[in-house]
Parts: sequence; C-alpha cells; structure tokens
Amino acid sequence: MYIIYDDHEHDYPCVDSLIDDKILNEYIQNGFWVAPIAFKNGYILRLKKAQDRIWAEDNDSEIPSQYGLPKIKDDLNSIRQLCNGFWINDEIKNLITNPFLGLIASKLMGVESVQVWHDQVIYKPGLGCESESTSGNVGWHQDAGHWKCVDSSKNMCTAWIALQNINKDIGPLTMIRGSNKWGLLENSDTFGEKNLDQLEKNFSHQVNEKWIAEHCLLKAGQVSFHHSLTLHGSGPNTTNVPRMSIVIHYMEKGSKYLKDVDWHPNLVFLGPNAKDGDVFEGEFWPQVWPINGENIDDN
Repeated sequence: MYIIYDDHEHDYPCVDSLIDDKILNEYIQNGFWVAPIAFKNGYILRLKKAQDRIWAEDNDSEIPSQYGLPKIKDDLNSIRQLCNGFWINDEIKNLITNPFLGLIASKLMGVESVQVWHDQVIYKPGLGCESESTSGNVGWHQDAGHWKCVDSSKNMCTAWIALQNINKDIGPLTMIRGSNKWGLLENSDTFGEKNLDQLEKNFSHQVNEKWIAEHCLLKAGQVSFHHSLTLHGSGPNTTNVPRMSIVIHYMEKGSKYLKDVDWHPNLVFLGPNAKDGDVFEGEFWPQVWPINGENIDDN
C-alpha cells in the first residue's frame, strides 16, 4: 500500500508503478480498479471533520453551488448527499483538486488533461443489523446515465475515497463486473432508486450477460476508480456507525455541452444563452491535471 499525503507537493509514487498495462487492462475489462494507495490517517480525520462541518452548516464560504446548502431530512435513515462540496469547504476543495488523483484519472481515461465535473460528499447512516429500511440504498446506476449532456460522458471516471474502513456490512460501494462494456443502458439514471432487486431485473433484461456484483472493500483513505458506464450501487449500512465517503467525477478537458439530450444542474454555469457545443470550462469545473504546467509523473 502506498501512503500519500494531503498536500499538492511531489510526494507521490510514480504513476507508472501503479498503472502498468496489466492494471489498465484490468480497468478496461472490469470497469473499475481498487488502487493500492491511501491518504494518511491524519488527513482522513480532517476530511471526516470537514464532512461533519458541512452537515452542521459550518461552512468556509457563504455562497453554495447551484445545489444549495445541505438539508438533513427528518428521516435520519436517509442517505445524505451534497454535490460540489468544494464550494463550501476548503479541506474538501484541497482533496478535489489533488493532482495525483487527476493524473491517475487521465491514465485510466486515456486523455492528457482532466477537469472535475463535480464532487459528492456522501453520508450513509448506520441502521443496525435489525433494520429492514432501504432508505440508505443507492440504486444500481451508470454515472453516464446522469450525464448525457456531456459529449465525453461515456469515457468519464470517478474516484471514490473511503473515510473509514469499508467492510461488507457497512453498505460498501459495489460494482457489476464488466458492465462498462454493455454500453449506455436505458433508464440507467437511477442513483436515487432503492429497490436493488428490481433494478437488477430491469438491466439484466437489456443485456445477455452475467450479473457479477463485487464489493469494494477498502481501508480508510483508500481510493477506488470506476468507469462512467460501470453499473454500481450499494445496499444498507447494517452497522451502528455512518459510512462516510467523498467522490470525485472527472471528465476530459474540453468536454462540450450536448443540447436537447438531458438536463443536469451543472448546465446553469453555462449561462442563459448556452449553445450546443459550448465547452465546460472555468472555476466551476477546475482543471486538476496537469496543474500549472507541473508533471508529477516524472518521479
């Protein structure tokens, strides 16, 4: 396991020692890769405190993104999700703009330059082993199903950072092996759906492929990466502690808006006169690789 740090210095392993042809082929074939890297424990504690601050509405900026400030539902069993947390928390912004993660994403996507599409701060409550609630479930979905308005949506990449040890009881991120090769499925924008069995039936009817679900069991601070076409989701957290994670969605620099395909909240940043082919650029979608002309791949 490589231990990496919280700053943006050059204290990183050489990416070529992480992603050789074997690893790249694994990512292409399976649709995901659990990286042998982890942030230091002290940094992970800071990120957990940052997430706690968000839910307590203790923010570093007064102006939230278009998603607004987080609202904790009366149902404490419900999953909490905030997109673009980097707008209101400096610690999370430090993570979101980490160039080493951006470099890994560029290698996996096969592109030279990478921007952040958006982030997610996620809190899955612990329901206990006797609960039958599905309110903390994340439905089987393809990220690309939610991002059809981006011309590069079928080759985007997500980094999922665990803020504690992730075991099978805590509602781990779960991938459907090889589903990235099934193409964009119909009605796959189902993050918010709760009935995992029904979703499995719906998607299985579209393809003649084996449904192989694989849990991503991670150490605190460890990172997994998955392709935007990979079906994934998670079941209930049956422990008594919340599952906390931060997610970063990456796109190739220069990605463009596809008009009349689908709506997404990020489109508001293109302004009231957005046109087909407009480029997603600027501080709303920060470039994370390369950064300031640096190349940490030379280590």
